[in-house]
Amino acid sequence: MIGADPSPSSRRSCLQLPIPSEALPFVFFIMAPAADRLGYWGRPTSTLDWCEENYVVSFYIAEFWNTVSNLIMILPPIYGAIQTYKDGLEYRYVYSFLGLAAVGIGSWCFHMTLQYEMQLLDELPMIYSTCVFVYCLYECFKQKNTLGVFPIMLLLIFSVSVSVVYLQWKEPVFHQVMYGALVACLVMRSIFIVTWVYPWLKPLCYISLSVFLLGFMLWNIDNLACDSLRSTRQKLPSVVGAVTQFHAWWHILTGLGSYLHILFSLQIRSTFLKHRPKVKFLCGVWPMLHIEAQKTS
Repeated sequence: MIGADPSPSSRRSCLQLPIPSEALPFVFFIMAPAADRLGYWGRPTSTLDWCEENYVVSFYIAEFWNTVSNLIMILPPIYGAIQTYKDGLEYRYVYSFLGLAAVGIGSWCFHMTLQYEMQLLDELPMIYSTCVFVYCLYECFKQKNTLGVFPIMLLLIFSVSVSVVYLQWKEPVFHQVMYGALVACLVMRSIFIVTWVYPWLKPLCYISLSVFLLGFMLWNIDNLACDSLRSTRQKLPSVVGAVTQFHAWWHILTGLGSYLHILFSLQIRSTFLKHRPKVKFLCGVWPMLHIEAQKTS
């Protein structure tokens, strides 16, 4: 997922390194110390390299824990998309679940390879999927199957503009700010709805937001205290040390927070359309929202 701007506290040095001729023609930052070994995918060409030591667990996976932690953003959303389609709900929510899954798949490929092309496969879908979230939340009080042409065009222009600028500029902070702006739109709209429209949805709204913010906090700790975290891992058993992979926790927590946000948005929409939303737990653990059409007398 997204990363912070390299800072002196998150690595031993912040040097702009020359790119080999076979790599992409741009300069990139290394966030983690440069002592990482090379593996199956070769030297990283991405503009970001995270705090997890490269190719320690597997020769074929650059950042093992940062890779496998994306499963939470792949499997549950795919199941959610299937269930949403079976319930006959609007396709915008199917696209929301599939968008989250696309982010998970892209993030898996990025952290597995640390290649620039795979980084784009991670970061750009974050923008696109969050635009879908924004559309769903801001259009939740419209009549069924209506299409908001203006917000679609606005979000489409935003997505294309961000993509074009980012492909030319290759500055991670730009991507982070644009993504943060979209998340801020979601937060403001969510708080407005649970404050003035559906106060009974406050628990789901604030749980989703809190889980996401906790992941964001761990993401920052992973960036700012990389040297300390690496030093601590060397003193711990490998299984225990895995718990300190805070970027992996960022995946898990923001994946869960995003999933809960989709449920929150879906419950708002289904309530407005006078359906009967019912939360069920898959295997007694994972929340799913099943929608029953309103019975007619």
